[in-house]
Amino acid sequence: MSSSSIKEQPTAAMDLPVLDSTCVASHTELSTGTSLKGRAMAWRKKVLTREGWLGDYNYTWLCTPALPFLNKPRSPPFYGLDVDLPLVLAISCGLQHALAMLAGLITPPIIFASALNLDPATSAYMISASLIGCGILSSVQISRIRIFRNYYLGTGLISVVGTSFATLSTATAVRFFRFFPSIVFVILSGIGQIFDAMYKDGTCPSVTSAAGVVTRKPCPDAYGKVLGTSLICAFLEIFMSFLPARVLKLIFPPIVTGTVVLMIGASLIGSSGVLNWGGGSNGCINGTPGTYNELCPTIYAPRPLPWGSPEFIGLGFLSFISIILTEIFGSPFLKNISVIIGLVTGCIVAGGTGYIDGSSIKSAPGITFLWVHRFKIGVYPPAILPMLAVYVSLAMEAIGDITASAEVSRVKVQGPEFETRIQGGVLGDGVSGFFSALFTVTPLSTFAQNNGVIAITRCANRRAGRWCCFFLILFGVLGKISGVFLSIPNPVLGGVTTFLFASVAVSGVRVLSYIKFTRRERFILAAAFSLGFGNLLVPTIFTHLFDRVKDNNKGLEGLFTSITIILSTPFLSSGTVAVILNTVLPVEIADSKEENDSTDPEALSYSE
Repeated sequence: MSSSSIKEQPTAAMDLPVLDSTCVASHTELSTGTSLKGRAMAWRKKVLTREGWLGDYNYTWLCTPALPFLNKPRSPPFYGLDVDLPLVLAISCGLQHALAMLAGLITPPIIFASALNLDPATSAYMISASLIGCGILSSVQISRIRIFRNYYLGTGLISVVGTSFATLSTATAVRFFRFFPSIVFVILSGIGQIFDAMYKDGTCPSVTSAAGVVTRKPCPDAYGKVLGTSLICAFLEIFMSFLPARVLKLIFPPIVTGTVVLMIGASLIGSSGVLNWGGGSNGCINGTPGTYNELCPTIYAPRPLPWGSPEFIGLGFLSFISIILTEIFGSPFLKNISVIIGLVTGCIVAGGTGYIDGSSIKSAPGITFLWVHRFKIGVYPPAILPMLAVYVSLAMEAIGDITASAEVSRVKVQGPEFETRIQGGVLGDGVSGFFSALFTVTPLSTFAQNNGVIAITRCANRRAGRWCCFFLILFGVLGKISGVFLSIPNPVLGGVTTFLFASVAVSGVRVLSYIKFTRRERFILAAAFSLGFGNLLVPTIFTHLFDRVKDNNKGLEGLFTSITIILSTPFLSSGTVAVILNTVLPVEIADSKEENDSTDPEALSYSE
């Protein structure tokens, strides 16, 4: 590729060099060859020539750290969706995408497995299944398959999917349980709303000792019921994808989506991130004498300690500060994988000081795939309403993330083509939710982390996205990798996931920054946050809501449980309030104009 094929083309965000149409035409012979022989020659040129492998991308820029005494190399050109990409660049960008989303993919199955007390072999399989399923279904989102007329499956962008934090927040939110006859409550993080209900009604086994201590037994059937409930509820998002994009935006404007995303991140920080940072989210915070949770992570760990010990805090802080230092001094490549750098740094120190238990690595298979472990698929009726709400929130997330992906990929964010990308992306999310359940993976959502990789590497090419899918599947198939992830000490994982969940919350704040803070918007947010933050800070407020209702009707009891789960899940309760009030409260035109006149117009600039 010659430098003459690059021209200066202004964009809405900045004036940067991009590849023009003549460059695209000269490099699309690989995909548009008129004959089999022509395609074979193009592939031969791609594989056997230096230009095919390296092109003229500035790899020095990609690997140069941001140190004060180093001159910053020239930034490379921007590579669009279908521009022919050098193999090394496609592979390296794909690897960066895979590593950028890796921590987000392994966190939910680790927390689910911990919540249900599953054995290491099953836990490692859940991690592998998550990686493989996300790799397969991300390739569908990237492909953009035309179904009929103007309806598509997939966005045609690097819109990768990953295990949803919304499901994690619903199924494993913080709960309080009465372990002793006196009014003594303890926090059992990782045991959540849906799982709590399953243990309470006998779906999952538990044992109560003479001292009143409740011990919850392994319950893989609970995970199977979550999968089955997710499978049938996925049809709601599939149906929503066929609604016009403007209708979806009208129902779920930024004030709703921002509230939901903010509450998801905030609840996960408290229910998982910080608790793991302190030593564990499995109840060891209480240090109940005579139980395996007396010390963290358990009394059988290589070096068990009380929750909040300075050793645990130091390990988590080391991972946390590594992320910050990588962002300050790292090269563009390292910045894209800063979370992985934090995990690796923490694990090196933890391994050297004896905090890593290698049994999960030894027990993990060398090679694995989907359905090596199977779960009995079922439907848990009380979880249907909360799971439907989860899929509504996934559609909200998808709309925002696809818009951000389109902006950073420098494609249109208005007009019919963009609306088909929204429609295809929401449909892809719904289809992914259906098939992920068959893959033994909880619902998937469109990930936003990859937009940062696109912005930094200046490569939005779909070939890089397909390499990302390849690496995710490879990581999942190599079973020992899942064993390594499972052996990460809780404090190291907590230091990283606290940052990760906070990033989710910040994404919600960013979406809220798009709204115009008139009196109406402030009122909606105040009402939504009243339930959301109240719920977050005092999780037991709705626990006894229906205790006085004496009825043996199982259907009615399931309905009450569903309502309790929704009210007790911060993002569901606050999101419901935001949707209702945004629909019924009229817009006060005079008040809106007055507020707009007194606000910095640059802070309000947002194009739908």
